[in-house]
Amino acid sequence: MSNFKFKKKYGQNFLQDETVTERIVASINPAKEDLIIEIGPGAGALTKKLKRYDCNVIAFEIDKEVQKYLDPLSNKKTKIIYEDFLTSDVQNRLKEVEFKDLYIIGNLPYYITTPILEKIIDLNLKPKEVVIMVQKDVADRFLAKPQSREYGYMTVLLSLHFNISKIVDVDKRAFKPIPKVDSTVIKFTHKETPDIDYSKFKEFLKDCFRFKRKTLNNNLYDYNRKDLEPILHSREHSLASRAEELNLETFIELSQTALKINGGNPE
Repeated sequence: MSNFKFKKKYGQNFLQDETVTERIVASINPAKEDLIIEIGPGAGALTKKLKRYDCNVIAFEIDKEVQKYLDPLSNKKTKIIYEDFLTSDVQNRLKEVEFKDLYIIGNLPYYITTPILEKIIDLNLKPKEVVIMVQKDVADRFLAKPQSREYGYMTVLLSLHFNISKIVDVDKRAFKPIPKVDSTVIKFTHKETPDIDYSKFKEFLKDCFRFKRKTLNNNLYDYNRKDLEPILHSREHSLASRAEELNLETFIELSQTALKINGGNPE
């Protein structure tokens, strides 16, 4: 790839480290009847190794200039789609393949990491596992625990749907071109979600984190806050607490109470 022109607009940093690619591929264990979606295969470093599972692979690649590297990998079970995953009709693509469990894997640029994860959730794709490589500081936020600075809205939203774990940290020198920061490979393992109105929970959660450094009392001014106090007190919190102090279970209980009292909407 000595003559390839890497494009900043696509956040192109291709993984060159064989040890890391092996760790990523070995972190999933799909069967022949399963499907892997790969997002951003680049020159196909991961794609080549994913083929060893002999299951269906659909790889979404936005840059058509890598066709000369990816097209030779295409066959009956490996399909390369030259489209942006974020704008592609993924659900229709999935209808073209029979599969049991879905796995999603990819090396994601920072600026599209959250939109891609939100699309996976909003489309209700329910992958068994998602393994992605992201900037280390982004991974730290996704892995964060309550009471930490990194803990935020997206941390809670992801923990509603997945158990999240770290696979390996990746030095920036493992990429070409070398980025400015190190990366981390993380795994999201699907878990059953509670029976809640997801869209309304998401809206309530956003309100809780409306201004991250402000208290719940300030952020939840649209809600009947006095009815939330007993729940907070039972969990050793108060309206003077910040959202970053609360765990997922507390947010779920608060949202159900708040939306029930307010007829499903803020005041």
